Amino acid sequence: MTPQAPNQMGSRSGARSAPTAFASGAVIGVLGGLIGLGGAEFRLPLLIGVFGFAALHAVILNKAMSLIVVVTALPARLLAVPITAITGHWAIVVNLLAGSLLGAWAGAGWATTMHSRTLYRVLAGLLVFIAAALALSHLTDVTGLTTLPAALRVPAAVLAGLGIGIVAALMGVAGGELLIPTIVVLFAVDIKTAGSLSLLVSLPTMLVAFARYSRNQSFHVLRDNIGFVLTMATGSILGTLLGGMLLGVVPVAVLVPVLVALLIASAIKVWRHS
Repeated sequence: MTPQAPNQMGSRSGARSAPTAFASGAVIGVLGGLIGLGGAEFRLPLLIGVFGFAALHAVILNKAMSLIVVVTALPARLLAVPITAITGHWAIVVNLLAGSLLGAWAGAGWATTMHSRTLYRVLAGLLVFIAAALALSHLTDVTGLTTLPAALRVPAAVLAGLGIGIVAALMGVAGGELLIPTIVVLFAVDIKTAGSLSLLVSLPTMLVAFARYSRNQSFHVLRDNIGFVLTMATGSILGTLLGGMLLGVVPVAVLVPVLVALLIASAIKVWRHS
């Protein structure tokens, strides 16, 4: 294993009070809820730039909070979409998991062995990638791209799952911003059902990455900051619910460019942080 840089083995002190953590989580949740996501892609740069956690510690904490948010959202999502609409697409979940589980294990392993400077730059690049994916999936008609031959869908889904698993593990996110358009494009599933299917893929994928991170000595950051994690995750859950209720209030054509700009600005900040 490559030795960790000093700033990756410990996080500098910062303003991590319960009110600040809760309020930050709530704002992130609202942002994510407005576009149907959990907001983990916005939480990661906040953990690094505002709360002062080192790159690997921020990823581990983000993964823990993403896991809490997804577990909380899954029952509500299953109530919103009939179970029969999901069970009919079990093959999609299996195909994506075939790649995402392997990708999650590999991605988490790479994150724990990267030098701190390299990890910061990888995270910055992935934030730009997520910004591009967000713009593509919300500002274009992805349903019009479902032209892939049926024979290629299974290998394409496995490869896509592999890539998504790696990205989700490296960033500590659920991966819904990538899974949903992938499911829509490859399998011509409506976006509401795709959202539920993405959660069924995200949960085991995150558990695998979480298990891999638990084997690294940096995992102690979760034990040391459990109160912070629970407080911020609670804010994120409530914020996501509020954002969901406000869905459609802010036009997507206005909201998404603002969020894309926010992600790119965050990417620049994380890059410079290295």
